[in-house]
Amino acid sequence: MKVFNTLSRQKEEFVPLEPGKVKMYVCGPTVYNFIHIGNARPMIVFDTVRRYFEYKGYEVNFVSNFTDVDDKIIKKAIEEGVDADTISKRYIAECKKDMEGMNVRPATRTPLATEEICGMLDMIEELTAAGHAYKAEDGTVYFRTKSFDGYGKLSHKNLEDLQSGFREIKVTGEEGKEDPADFVLWKPKKEGEPYWESPWCEGRPGWHIECSVMSKKYLGDQIDIHAGGEDLIFPHHENEIAQSEAANGKEFARYWMHNAFLNIDNRKMSKSLGNFFTVREISEKYDLQVLRFFMLSAHYRSPLNFSADLMEASKNGLDRILTAVDKLRSLEASAKSEGFRDGEYQKAVEELVIKFETAMDDDFNTADAISAIFELVKLSNSTTNGESSGDYVACLKRTIERLCDVLGIITEKKAEILDGEIEAMIEARQQARKDKNFALADEIRGKLLDKGIVLEDTREGVKWKRV
Repeated sequence: MKVFNTLSRQKEEFVPLEPGKVKMYVCGPTVYNFIHIGNARPMIVFDTVRRYFEYKGYEVNFVSNFTDVDDKIIKKAIEEGVDADTISKRYIAECKKDMEGMNVRPATRTPLATEEICGMLDMIEELTAAGHAYKAEDGTVYFRTKSFDGYGKLSHKNLEDLQSGFREIKVTGEEGKEDPADFVLWKPKKEGEPYWESPWCEGRPGWHIECSVMSKKYLGDQIDIHAGGEDLIFPHHENEIAQSEAANGKEFARYWMHNAFLNIDNRKMSKSLGNFFTVREISEKYDLQVLRFFMLSAHYRSPLNFSADLMEASKNGLDRILTAVDKLRSLEASAKSEGFRDGEYQKAVEELVIKFETAMDDDFNTADAISAIFELVKLSNSTTNGESSGDYVACLKRTIERLCDVLGIITEKKAEILDGEIEAMIEARQQARKDKNFALADEIRGKLLDKGIVLEDTREGVKWKRV
């Protein structure tokens, strides 16, 4: 299995720190509103990475945090006239609902920043004692970037260039820094903000320190994989490396994985541009399994463009797979088990499983993995019928279900409920056909089509689907 490592900028053979086990940390969302589809991409991508490791037999310890104290949360709380804890708890619950809808499995641990303050204080004290951090006059504690020789190795940025750039964008309130590139570990409280006692001042932690502390507590000083969106490479992940390696004296993470950005109609997603969508908004138009299928239709390191047309294409593609599995279930229920009479096709199934695994072993290429599943669907549609052996039908069904499960795709078709008007129209069309009033039957069929309902007359009765 090969993984693209952001640190080395190349694919590397995956070798875990401990045989048969994977320790993986993924940066979670800041919970001040409903998560947007940009948040959804790393959730879906790294859930799939975790699933594939488990499929390969690894025991995965998967940690993903919630940032529940932050300027945005505080701002939202002030706007609503409530405390920050009310805001964070509300949107953690809403985030979990959306994750469930996308079939993102709960992490092994989901720590909250506010519950790990003691660990943050301990690490900051260690860094200060070792000369990697210092206190400014106002009580702010900064990390001294010049004290860490490897600063910039993840983002491949030169520290001198960074220092020059930071001087140009230096903002009010940072006069206490020794160097413009230094970053905050602890900050003094402001009026109306939540705060904690510390050796330096009453205040709260900087953003970067929380992940270093939570990763250390739940996974240890060293981990196999640290992951997140590519927007986190600098400064967040760069600063995590500096803190963790300065405090622990050893390499923090062996592999760094980052998914590419999500664009909307070929433009960067932005509230100001009016092309900003939450997962909850998408769920009003599509089953969130469609969103998941769409996210996995491209390689995670490739920029992905979100559009209505591409979502419709994903919906249709997913429906092809679900329809094929549904057909196999029907055949399996009536077929006789007579061994693999379809032996030549069984070999084709095995080859497509290898094709799927080869794609996933190559830096989790879900796009090619989905192509292998589509080939299984094509094989199923062309080689199974009422005469197929039960063993072959069951093998095909089980294989498609198993590979879809690796991608987090649920193969059970959800029962759709038509509203009363449409149900009545279908019944009226059936009665018109019985009365041989075919003109009326065709008229009703046309009206249903206008409502996005397609009818199919089969030997088993009338079947319908949305378009």
